[in-house]
Amino acid sequence: MSTQKELALQSALVLRKAGHVVYFAGGAIRDQLLGQTPRDYDLATSARPDEVQALFPRSDAVGKHFGVIIVKGAGEMIEVATFRTDGTYKDGRHPESIEFSSPEKDAQRRDFTINGLFQDPLTEKVIDHVGGRADLAAKLLRAIGNPKERFEEDALRLLRAIRFSTTTGFKIEAQTWKAIQECAPLLSQISPERIRDEFSRILVAPERARGLDLLVESGLIMEFLPEIIELKGCEQPPQWHPEGDVYVHTRIALSLLDSPPLPLALAVLLHDIGKPATQTWDSESERLRFNSHDKVGAKMTEQILRRLRYSNQTIEDVTFMVSRHMHFMHVREMRIAKLKRFMSAETFSMETELHRVDCDSSNGLRDNYDFVLNKREEFAKEPLIPKPLLTGHDLILNFEIAPGPKIGKILSKLQTEQLEGRISDKEAAYQFVKATLSQ
Repeated sequence: MSTQKELALQSALVLRKAGHVVYFAGGAIRDQLLGQTPRDYDLATSARPDEVQALFPRSDAVGKHFGVIIVKGAGEMIEVATFRTDGTYKDGRHPESIEFSSPEKDAQRRDFTINGLFQDPLTEKVIDHVGGRADLAAKLLRAIGNPKERFEEDALRLLRAIRFSTTTGFKIEAQTWKAIQECAPLLSQISPERIRDEFSRILVAPERARGLDLLVESGLIMEFLPEIIELKGCEQPPQWHPEGDVYVHTRIALSLLDSPPLPLALAVLLHDIGKPATQTWDSESERLRFNSHDKVGAKMTEQILRRLRYSNQTIEDVTFMVSRHMHFMHVREMRIAKLKRFMSAETFSMETELHRVDCDSSNGLRDNYDFVLNKREEFAKEPLIPKPLLTGHDLILNFEIAPGPKIGKILSKLQTEQLEGRISDKEAAYQFVKATLSQ
């Protein structure tokens, strides 16, 4: 049993002994009924926030104005929320007011039926006021009550619907889907950070390609990543891309990833984002070309990720991978020194996966991928970039070279010789520098 569940059970016992109604609420019941291990355990109770605080001295009242108290213990924390109904939502995210109520009314204010279930923590009996169990059995995602009203109250629910459908594989109920399409423009009310977090969860889910389709078909993608729409209908040379346009290629590549870290998923999504802007017809060869789409795409990627408030490290890594994804075409032509430098990037393992799915989602040719894997095994016996044989200080001290760009150029040439295996000790390095300076 997780320590968070233990804390939730202990807290439920305290509330029950004090005479209050208390249930597990929300996602924990959904996950349990789906045979999954719940990530979080929240409690819903008849106890008012002041009563909860009095029972749990180690608590935080940061959400008290919404009836939520954070209870802490054993390095974990849980939310304890008083049963409530919400007032009007003027900002498309938070209610203007709340009113404490009953479990039945509290269930009605929640987003989707599969998230509106309660469970008695002691008897494990499920309490269903919204038809959530039937929808779980039917694998259906349905908004509680009037779906349009639910989305108008909180526009983030639009993305949450796509995320839940993607992670559970559930079909979105017809009226709920229609409301998502109608309410898509409301997503503009939501902060980039909240959009980013939901979008990221969709991208790393196993059915991420289906999630991307839902974002496109619902119109939601237009509100935060409209560049994706330009990929649809952007045709490619059929001899290299028999799968279809850039969008089809991208979604297939996404589907081929296996439990990707977020930067890799983002890089695959955006690796060809520059193609629509660079598409030209080469009349001489009679084929479509996308010259410099990697460079254009890298700039677009940086702009997109900054707009969505991704971390600087994520932006740097993803942009770097997009900028280099075409370099794999030339790995077999690279000199050893250049290849080792290319492979020494911290993102190289992810770049290799990007190249694999790029190939497998188009022509299926893995020659360069296999070459890189063989080289990685061949080079594994020693560091790709070994410790320098000489330093700038050595050059200044022994050759009286003034500090400046000249030192960097000599050290770069020396490193190339070392990487190529032509120099392996300090004495040979000194002789190389001496010969270089005499030229």
